Amino acid sequence: MIKLVRTDSDNADFRRLVSRLDEYLREKDGADHAFYNQFNSIDHIRNVVIAYEEEQATGCGAFKRYDEQSAEIKRMFVDPDFRGRGIAGLILAELERWARELNFTRSILETGLRQTEAVKLYQKENYRVIPNYGQYIGVENSVCMEKELTAF
Repeated sequence: MIKLVRTDSDNADFRRLVSRLDEYLREKDGADHAFYNQFNSIDHIRNVVIAYEEEQATGCGAFKRYDEQSAEIKRMFVDPDFRGRGIAGLILAELERWARELNFTRSILETGLRQTEAVKLYQKENYRVIPNYGQYIGVENSVCMEKELTAF
């Protein structure tokens, strides 16, 4: 059974999972990794969700305030040994629930064209592609998406 835990970026399991995510992205992004990595600091993130299966941290995700209405999804990752079990969708749903509790009305995110699994997940979860925002404007490998966060 999957257990979801709300925490923050000081959590050791989160930091370990993000380290594995960074290894994966370094390989996927290649020469573009340094550009993207500068926007992925995990210091002082207040809203982190970790998935556990039998006390083992299997996945994580987080969000940061982007503006008054928008929570930006960050650092989504599921251990490859646990993929295909719906864990990423559970984490994302919990992040959205938490964002709604904090009165955010929209969730936004950026992912890369090379992260095809991530793009498929977000589309499945009713995210739609939007023009690139902020630091991702004009970045050809970036895909920005949004979802309106409706009431419970």
